[in-house]
Amino acid sequence: MAAHRTTLVAVTALAPVSWGTTYAVTTELLPPDRPLFTGLMRALPAGLLLLALARVLPRGAWWWKATALGALNIGAFFPLLFLSAYRLPGGLAAVVGSVGPLFVVALSALLLGQRPTTRTVLTGAAAALGVSLVVLKAAGALDPLGVLAAVAATASMSTGTVLTKRWGRPEGIGPLALTAWQLTAGGLLIAPLALLVEGAPPALDAPAAGGYLYLALANTALAYWLWFRGIGRLTATQVTFLGPLSPLTAAVVGWAALGETLTPLQLAGMTLAFGATVAGQLTARPTPTRTATPTPAPTPVPTPAPARGRPAAPSARRPRPSDAHAGHRRP
Repeated sequence: MAAHRTTLVAVTALAPVSWGTTYAVTTELLPPDRPLFTGLMRALPAGLLLLALARVLPRGAWWWKATALGALNIGAFFPLLFLSAYRLPGGLAAVVGSVGPLFVVALSALLLGQRPTTRTVLTGAAAALGVSLVVLKAAGALDPLGVLAAVAATASMSTGTVLTKRWGRPEGIGPLALTAWQLTAGGLLIAPLALLVEGAPPALDAPAAGGYLYLALANTALAYWLWFRGIGRLTATQVTFLGPLSPLTAAVVGWAALGETLTPLQLAGMTLAFGATVAGQLTARPTPTRTATPTPAPTPVPTPAPARGRPAAPSARRPRPSDAHAGHRRP
């Protein structure tokens, strides 16, 4: 059981690790200053592909539930995330995003009835501190709109994570269909905004086409399927504590592929954030469901068998004195 849970956590962790490569792909391969178009190209093609594979549409209340989750996890999160990344210096958007576990702890208490523990809160604070040491650099004045967008993006994704856990999935529906619904709904919400703000799509060269293909397939379709699959099998707090792996991966990719340097302070921050991520899996075990203890049935009193050769006495007949003495005979 422990080995299965460890494997599930490791597979779910591939999602934030994949998201950590988004920055390098965006800066090296994609057209500049197109955050909404990039969000659209991540979400809508991936959603339509998964929808074609799942071949099932929402029913009943799940039309509005899937739309709400798609708006929180994709439609609002992607534009707010890119807006904060473009307006905030020194990785501050990643620092704000790293407080996601604390958002989820608070929302889980309100919506899931999971009482936060001091250890969980301290672990979330340690994760945020570790990420801060890795990505935060000296910079000029902060942009209020960028800070607001970063906080809103974190709150949106955290709320979507908790509601995904609370609502679960319709009976007979797997995580593939649920992921398809959310990505499609989110992409359709981003499409008119991208057209209105950024205009017509830009011309794409081969590297840009390859970058968008990677973002749509591996970075979004596969990663979000693993993410929502993990939410269905782990606690919301466990899943969100994997989030700091995204900026840590971005730092490692920047060092390995883009020639960026890692200072001793950044390495210490990576160690702290990774340790908090592991601790988040150890301190956020699912609460066992309590079941009512059944009341034991009364033990039936055996009825003495009738003597051989005699018919059983009718239940309505008044017992005779000889019957009462018969039960006390010595062998």
